[in-house]
Amino acid sequence: MNTTIRKSAGLGAAALAAVLLAGTAFAEGMPKRGSMKAPEPERRACTLSANVGLTTDYVFRGISQTAETAAIQGGFDATCGLFYAGVWASSLDFDGAASIEIDWYAGIKPKTGPITWDLGVIYYSYPNSLGSADFPFVELKVGGSGEIWKDGTLGVTVFYSPEYTGNTGAVWTVETGLSQALPKMGMFSPTFSALVGYQRGGSDFEGVFGENSYMYWNAGLTLGFHEKWSIDVRYWDTNLDEGTGACPGGSLFSCDQRFVATLKFTY
Repeated sequence: MNTTIRKSAGLGAAALAAVLLAGTAFAEGMPKRGSMKAPEPERRACTLSANVGLTTDYVFRGISQTAETAAIQGGFDATCGLFYAGVWASSLDFDGAASIEIDWYAGIKPKTGPITWDLGVIYYSYPNSLGSADFPFVELKVGGSGEIWKDGTLGVTVFYSPEYTGNTGAVWTVETGLSQALPKMGMFSPTFSALVGYQRGGSDFEGVFGENSYMYWNAGLTLGFHEKWSIDVRYWDTNLDEGTGACPGGSLFSCDQRFVATLKFTY
């Protein structure tokens, strides 16, 4: 269940990015006569990208979506000025109730001063799920992020679903994330990132999750290399009790602590 919000796992949950630093070099004191300014590269109004990845466990908001087994994931993204749209998919293991998730999302990313906003909508679909499961749901999101020091970014995102998965009523989710680009190490461009999330619903939500609210968090390191590749190693945990509510025990919908590794290729 990923978002620009993108699940993280996956949102893992879900939270993944490689940061490259670049600069323009010129020679001080060189004669300027006869020099010509290099033409600026043409800016494209719209861009397309795609990604494919393999993860050891698809974790969404602290809960395993693949019974603690590996998942294949991938998606497409389009950006036109302030507007963006995309689709992302992952394999699942819901014990026969669903085996694939496809997320559709769109929104805008305006900027006011140092803050970049993210206003969007996400539809989480489960095309081959049991009809009685009522897994699909819609979320609206409002987020803001900005650089708080050199190469350090802090962001807060609020999600709202009028009818959360499993027909559990209105649910609010708040996530705060921090990312810090680190000095390049040989061929690798490392980025540390961490996230804390809080989700709250009503009585129907409590009936499924065993609590009307819970917290989840992750922290990890992403190593970008060869421009298009990245490896992410991340620690996940929640304050939910294993064996109750949404965490029935065993591997299915596990919500206890674990490490997740993800290999991703973006082109």
